[in-house]
Order: sequence, then C-alpha cells, then structure tokens
Amino acid sequence: MSGRRQERNREPDNRRREEGPADAPLNPEARLERMSALQLIDLVSGQMRGAEAAPHRPLRHLRYRVQELEEIREQAQGALAELNEAVEKLRAPALRLGTLLRRIGRDRALICVGGGEYVCNLDPSLPEAVLESGMRVLLNEAYAVTDSFGLDKSGPVVRLTEALSDGRLRVGQEAGISDSVVILSDALRKETLKPGMELRLDANQRVAVEIVAPARKFDRSLSTVEPILWSDIGGQDSAVQAIRDSIEMPILHASLFERFEHPVPKGFLLYGPPGCGKTLLGKATAHNLRRQIEAETGEDRPEYFLSVKGPEILNMWVGESERQVRELFGQCREKAEEGHLAFLFIDEAESVLGTRHGGRVGNAIISTLVPMFCAEMDGMEALRNVVVILASNRADLIDPAILRPGRIDRKIRVRRPNREAGREIYSIYLNERLPVAEERDRLIEAVTEAHFAESEENRFLEVGYRSGRKEYLHRGDLASGAIIAAIVERAKELAIKRSVLTGSESGITREDLLTAFEHEYRENELFPPTDITEDWLKLTDFDPENVVRLTPYRQRSDRERQTSI
Repeated sequence: MSGRRQERNREPDNRRREEGPADAPLNPEARLERMSALQLIDLVSGQMRGAEAAPHRPLRHLRYRVQELEEIREQAQGALAELNEAVEKLRAPALRLGTLLRRIGRDRALICVGGGEYVCNLDPSLPEAVLESGMRVLLNEAYAVTDSFGLDKSGPVVRLTEALSDGRLRVGQEAGISDSVVILSDALRKETLKPGMELRLDANQRVAVEIVAPARKFDRSLSTVEPILWSDIGGQDSAVQAIRDSIEMPILHASLFERFEHPVPKGFLLYGPPGCGKTLLGKATAHNLRRQIEAETGEDRPEYFLSVKGPEILNMWVGESERQVRELFGQCREKAEEGHLAFLFIDEAESVLGTRHGGRVGNAIISTLVPMFCAEMDGMEALRNVVVILASNRADLIDPAILRPGRIDRKIRVRRPNREAGREIYSIYLNERLPVAEERDRLIEAVTEAHFAESEENRFLEVGYRSGRKEYLHRGDLASGAIIAAIVERAKELAIKRSVLTGSESGITREDLLTAFEHEYRENELFPPTDITEDWLKLTDFDPENVVRLTPYRQRSDRERQTSI
C-alpha cells in the first residue's frame, strides 16, 4: 500500500493543480469555497515549502487518502446515475404496436391500435418503403410512429368470399360466423385473388396481409394414377363393360348423346363384397379413359384421381364434415377447369352417406352429410366437371336420395369370381415373368381346382335360412381377388425361403401354392374372427331378410364334437 502511494507521489496531479488558483479575481473566501479537498491540500503544501520538511510526509499521506475517497465517490455517483436511469426505464410506460391502415399525406398515417383508429405523426427519419399498409408500427407515448416491424406473423385465417370493386375484400369463416370487410395490404395488391382462397388477417383483423396455402390434410389425390389396363383386372368383364358404357361413351360420342337427348350420368356406384376389385376398377377407369380419349381425339388430358375413405370425412366438430365435402368437390372442380379428368372416389361410402334418421342414435350426431352431398351433386354438370365413383360393401345402407337417377345414375355390381374368373385372376398374378417349377398352365389349373372344389375340406360357412333350410358355402364361394393375390404372395415367400436354404433358385411349385392356400384360409385374416351373423353378411351376397344365421363351418363342427365327447 505504501509503495503504491509513493508511486503516486512521484506523479504530480497536474489536472488538480490547473483547476483552482488560476481562477478569476475572486475574494479569498469565495476562491477557497470553490476549491476541492485536493486543491486545498495542494495549496497548503505549496505554502509550506519554505517551512520545515517534517510535516510534508503526513500531508502527502493525507492527500492520497482524500484522492482515493474522491475516486470512490465518483464511481458511486456513476453507479447511482446508471441505477437511476434503469429505474426511469422501468417506470416509463410501455410503447404500443399498431397496424398501419393507410398513409395520410407525407407526415401522418391512419393507425389501428387495439380496435381504435388514430391519426399519428410519422418520424421523418423513417423511409417510405417500410411504411406500407398492413405493417406493424411502433408508437411512442405521444402516439407518433417511430419504427416499423414489418408484417405480423400471426392472425386469424379466413376465406375470401368476394373481391369488391373498390379493392376491399369480403371474407368469412366457417361455422356460421358472419362475413366482414377488410382492406388489402400493399403486399397483396399484386396478387390474383379468387373466391375460396384462404387469407390471413392482421392481429386487429382489419387488413388482409398474406395468402395462406390450403391445408394439405384434405389433399388425398394420387400423385400418379397407376397404369392399370382393363386387361389387368380379371373376372370382372361385366363390370368393366358397364363402366365403359357409363363413362367412355358419353365423352367420346357426345354428339350422339346430345342428338338422342340422352342424359349423361354424373357418377356410378360400385358395390359388392370386399376384396373383389372395386378400388382397382376406380383407378383403372381414370387411366383408361385418358388413354381412350388420346387414342380417339389426340388430346392428352391428365387424370386427377381424388381418393378418400368415408370415415376420413367424419369429424366431431359441427360443420367440419360438411366443409370437407365442399372442399373435395371444389378441389375436383378446380382441376377440371384446368383441363384434367377429375374423379372423386369415395370408398366405404355407406359410412358417411348412410340412411338418415330423425334423431340421435346413442352418441351419434345427426348427419347432414347426405343433404350436403346431394347439393354438391345437383350443382355439377354431368361428366363435365367431376365423375363421382362410390364404392360400398353394403349398398343397402346408402341413403336412397344419393342413389336416385340424376345423382348416382349407374349401380354396377362387382361379384365374387367363379371358377373361370378365379383361373383368370390366378393367371394374372402367376405371370410369365415369375420362375415356376412346372408348366405355368398346370400350376394355375391345380390351384384353381383346389380353391373352387366343392369338397368337405373346402366347406367354410353354414347358412341358416328363415325357412329352416340349411346350406353350406365353400371356400370358392367366398373367393376374391385379394385372397388370390395373398395366396400367390405366400407361395412366393415359400419359394424364396427354399432358394435361400438350397443356395440355388427354385421356382414356385404346386406344393407352394397349395400350402399357401391352406394357410391363408386357416389364419382367416380376411374374414371375421367370430360367428356373428351381421359381420358375415357383409361378405356375402345374401339378402339379410332371408338369412337368420351364418356360422363358420369348422368352428361349429369342433364345438359339436366336444359336446358329444
């Protein structure tokens, strides 16, 4: 400490020496009042230079102590000033954010803050480029615009109803909320706005600031329609011909239909047991119609196949399911206007278009989907906008208002394959590209005979009629394209495993197909696991009014054997 003070003693404080005695002609008392403690010590020290040197050492110590105290005081004053500044900032009122509606001259603007409108002055230092309609701006205590924060990143999303002649927009929301009128931001004035587009408003809901892309959760279109030819669908010749008569002829021979004043169908229903090719027929319709039009007219119109399953439309919120139906039709109409062949395919249609009831059943909400669907169908021009394809396992459950002429005009039944159709389907899946262990036709004939034989081993269901008569259904009676495809895939797995074990490629054998056939029906994956009659009726073509019981044959036989034992 003493060394530091001695070092300070060797450095004269010139700044302190320059301050006091050089001042003006003041009286001695006033001059002493204006001096600091260090200046007074320096003055006394100077007057004592001619005196004895003994008091100088304590005087120097006194000077440096006073100097340290003054430095501490200066630091404390600086910290106190910073603290006072921070306190003043905390006590200052918050600045406000508003939305710029429009400029008023060069120096003022109309600002919306919290639902109220204010005419505010503009900071001249702000460039004009940052002050556009819809921008968020900062207001000081005097409500003067001092800064810009660009467009707001959040706000309600509304749907454009109408673009008014003066540039304003009429927008609305779903669920019965009334429409409102907003103005356009400068950023949207160059955009082409169409009714139905989704727009985002500012936080004050006065300005449309952004176009919002439509939600993709309802975009269920296939990116590419599979190139399925009619020849790739086996065992459904009558259904294919009915579809071609309903779809291709009205487009390819429109003049004849107009000459005969024959109404063009708007859509058709594919109904029948599951796994028999209803979805496959729908996809093939889109692809083959495009090919047929290109072959006949030379015009290539890309297909647009919008596929949706009925339960996907259902929503617990009031009005949401109806909105999805409108969006589906609107999406197809938009593509049709662009020149596409638009198809709306609704699978499991009975789940959303079922027969209406006059009240609630359990917790089910009263369905208004049928009236909405009917309204959309009535608003379409036949086959010029959208081709509607419904697919259902239970056509009897669909509301009659949907199936009346003028809406779904054609009802096309997709039947289970018989022996000949089964052979044709097996030949499609056991194609010539696959390695086989014996002649391909013999393999197909062997597995077809095993599948459709009316033998004791193939008995599958026992049917009890209301009249008391009983009948047995065999495996071939419940065959479908999906089951045949699964059998062939299992056989491929067996051949691949055998090739891996032996180290050499082994083709599909007859034993592979027969083993796969037994496993497919034994596991019973495509059939109900219980003997509930209602579940089995969905898989058969029986009239529910005539059948009182449908029971898996082998399950009932095992039960009887256990009882007898």
